Amino acid sequence: MIQLIRGFKDILPGEVELWQKIERIARELFEDFGFNEIRIPIMERTELFKRSIGEDTDIVEKEMYTFPDRKGELVTLRPEATASICRAYIQHKLYSPDPAQKFYMIGPMFRRERPQKGRYRQFYQIDAEIFGVQSGLVDVQLIFLLVTLCKRLDLKDVGAHINSLGCPACRPQFKAALTDFLVSVGDKLCPDCVRRRDRNPLRVLDCKVPSCREAITGAPSLLDHLCDGCRSDFDLVMESLTKLDVPFVIDKQLVRGLDYYTRTAFEIQTTSLGAQSAVAGGGRYDNLVKELGGPDIPATGFAIGFDRLAELVALNAPQPVQQPDLFVAALGAKSQTLAFEWICKLGLDGIRVETDLADKSLKSQMKRANRLGAPYVLILGENELEAGEAVLRNMRTKDQTSMSLENIVDDIKFQIKGTKSQLG
Repeated sequence: MIQLIRGFKDILPGEVELWQKIERIARELFEDFGFNEIRIPIMERTELFKRSIGEDTDIVEKEMYTFPDRKGELVTLRPEATASICRAYIQHKLYSPDPAQKFYMIGPMFRRERPQKGRYRQFYQIDAEIFGVQSGLVDVQLIFLLVTLCKRLDLKDVGAHINSLGCPACRPQFKAALTDFLVSVGDKLCPDCVRRRDRNPLRVLDCKVPSCREAITGAPSLLDHLCDGCRSDFDLVMESLTKLDVPFVIDKQLVRGLDYYTRTAFEIQTTSLGAQSAVAGGGRYDNLVKELGGPDIPATGFAIGFDRLAELVALNAPQPVQQPDLFVAALGAKSQTLAFEWICKLGLDGIRVETDLADKSLKSQMKRANRLGAPYVLILGENELEAGEAVLRNMRTKDQTSMSLENIVDDIKFQIKGTKSQLG
């Protein structure tokens, strides 16, 4: 038997309905705030991710699915969405009519990480990006959207964490202070962090190795080294979140795992999923569009880990189950043919109908209807055909009524839609 590749998963019926619910709520929220959906390819030139994410990051160094195509060109399954959306923004000159653009996308990403609960090698993200606006208020809007989405999904145990990563003007002084600190704790760092200490010390702050996390507890904070512009911007973010009644934690060790971030960085974290506390994260990346060959246009965005979000939602609510509106228990070939016609017509009107075409007994079909949770069963056999009437059974009350075969499709639609309306 051929089984799944390690680190990949099937999203099965019973779970997929929950995913559809999350997608629907997210789409409605984004579109209410003026975002347009964009769909990007799952494969890009490797250079795109090396230039955007950073060659010293764990993603590029260890996790990307990279391979040569038949012409020898290196291509990569996308490990994140921002770089691809930036590439599309530049390539198609989406800034031409108006640099200020808002996009969202939902889809799979690929990283060869160690599989564990809530972390897969094919994982899904909900991504949102805003281009062409310099103000920190759009950072606030994205955090507000994330918090609002969590509320609409009835999530309680989540909170916003924020930090500032500064800019090219204020980072050099901080990097020097951080490097001195890392030298002093060098014997406690993992080999990767010892190497990164000199090449890109900020990457050490993103290390997940427990000994490194403990070693950097007393590391200097970038918030103490911000230039006037970055300080003013971060103050605006904090003041605006407070005015919107969005609670937040200033997390001095929060850095994003990608090199392109500047100024505000943020995460939505939970304590309900163990060590995997981050459900969503993002921040500002004002230099990325220019670095990828586009105009000098600022941007900010976030990504939600869909797999983790679905796990979190499932902890707080039962997973929705698709149930038929009607089950047709058809006995005999003539009844089955007639029932099949009705099912097709009712399906066109949004009424979900199930039946059994295996010519099983009425008792067997009633048991199946009960397992499926059908609220009504329409019984049609030889006696009913001769009488010109089918029997409609209410599975909750056990009441039965006769329905004329003439115009029965319209009568069933009236009955089912009336019941749905009463249920709200």
